[in-house]
Amino acid sequence: MTTPLATKKSLGWASAALVLALLQGCATGPNANPADPLEPLNRTVFKFNDGLDRAVIKPVATAYQNVTPALVRTGVTNFFGNISDVWSVVNNVLQAKPQAAAESFFRVTINTLWGLGGIFDVASEMKIPKHSENFGQTLGHWGVASGPYLVLPVFGPSNVRDSVGRLVDSQGDLVTQGVDNISVRNSLVGLRLVNLRANLLGVEDFLEQASLDKYTFARDIYMQRHRSSRAVDAPAEERYDLPEEAPGAEQPTVPVPASN
Repeated sequence: MTTPLATKKSLGWASAALVLALLQGCATGPNANPADPLEPLNRTVFKFNDGLDRAVIKPVATAYQNVTPALVRTGVTNFFGNISDVWSVVNNVLQAKPQAAAESFFRVTINTLWGLGGIFDVASEMKIPKHSENFGQTLGHWGVASGPYLVLPVFGPSNVRDSVGRLVDSQGDLVTQGVDNISVRNSLVGLRLVNLRANLLGVEDFLEQASLDKYTFARDIYMQRHRSSRAVDAPAEERYDLPEEAPGAEQPTVPVPASN
């Protein structure tokens, strides 16, 4: 289990990394996107992530998809989706959304009891809506601005607020925090990553074919999705959420991949 000292050290290193990132040079020039002032740094991290994906993650995910029946992959996706619904209950409560919290709670209860631990998504068959929420969204609900676009190592597209929220999310993750056996925990973390990457293989292939600049295209997808999922009561001054508000910025029309 994570000790308070270890957690404190992790937060300290993450804060230092974030400060370092924000101190890097900002993008300049007539074509610079005001929503992405950290573009030089972000492109470097994006290139690292892309190289890691090509060398390790994508080949493993492709092999997993090829040898694992679709029904099994769906069960794995449902299982981890059910686990994430537990954290969504907490964040819907923190956002003072009683109906969403109750529906998320019912989803967890029904899928755990009647869906064999969440392998079968019985709740969706019963038309109980899914309300996926994380701590970054909770911060946004209470008025914390998202800040500039930020690409994280391994985790990929994010923003400053959600990067901070991810630290709290990690403490509410039942996979990493609720499993004491190290080998089992590592296996579950690895399976979740590979399964998620396998689910995105089709989207990634489309991205490869649709754009000469993968970085810009991936950023536009993220910003469009972030804008569409933003809470209606988010503060109007969140200028980084709305690239179309920046002078001269183009508004892309791109497909948005569904999330679990």
